[in-house]
Amino acid sequence: MSNVEARLDSLERRVAELEDIHAIRRLHMAYGYYIDYNRPEEVAGLFARDGAVVFLSGEYRGYEGVMRLYGTWFQNLFTGGQRGPVEGLLLDHFQMQDVITVAPDRLTAKGRFRALLAGGWHDAVQDKLPESMPQQFWEAGLYENDYVREANAAGELVWKIKRLDYMMQWQADYEGGWAHTVAHLQPAQVCYPENPIGPDVILPDREVRQTWPHRQEVPMSFAHPVLAQAFAVGDFTRLKNR
Repeated sequence: MSNVEARLDSLERRVAELEDIHAIRRLHMAYGYYIDYNRPEEVAGLFARDGAVVFLSGEYRGYEGVMRLYGTWFQNLFTGGQRGPVEGLLLDHFQMQDVITVAPDRLTAKGRFRALLAGGWHDAVQDKLPESMPQQFWEAGLYENDYVREANAAGELVWKIKRLDYMMQWQADYEGGWAHTVAHLQPAQVCYPENPIGPDVILPDREVRQTWPHRQEVPMSFAHPVLAQAFAVGDFTRLKNR
């Protein structure tokens, strides 16, 4: 019986972990759909009470910071302050290639996702095109996010975003392509409230991410699937020479 009980306990833990991974994946996919259609209130509702977003080397903190980024900035930039989609605007965020790691206590987790964005304005609404932005553009980036289980309004423990860290990898004009484009978005320079759409804090100099065509490594939150957490280049060399 002890062996059966141990096996059942192991299976229960594994099922719980799979349920957590599914819930976190659903959480992040919902985030992608909400920002597609400019629904900042729903986006803010995905975050923990002390949640934060890192965007363009600036950190937006708490509900007010999240709404400043997705509501004040993005909503005013793309839809003229109007909630929801607008005629002639494309802003599709594809979320994919997720690797999610749940902590043993099932209270925290980390997730890495890849995003691809297709954006732009139709000729019929070209007069609404924001200054310094191309009419058609591509963007790609990586997320390295932290998640936490926290009580919802009903008192149930649910997964929420603790820290959403988006690291843009490249931007490109549709016509010219990434080989001929410098990113139209650059790292934050001025914080809120001096900048009404600025972050609460700017990351230290050593953490500032310059945008395309600059490239830098994005550390991975997950362990190597074969060589585990202590992976080193030497480990791979020894493995190859077996």
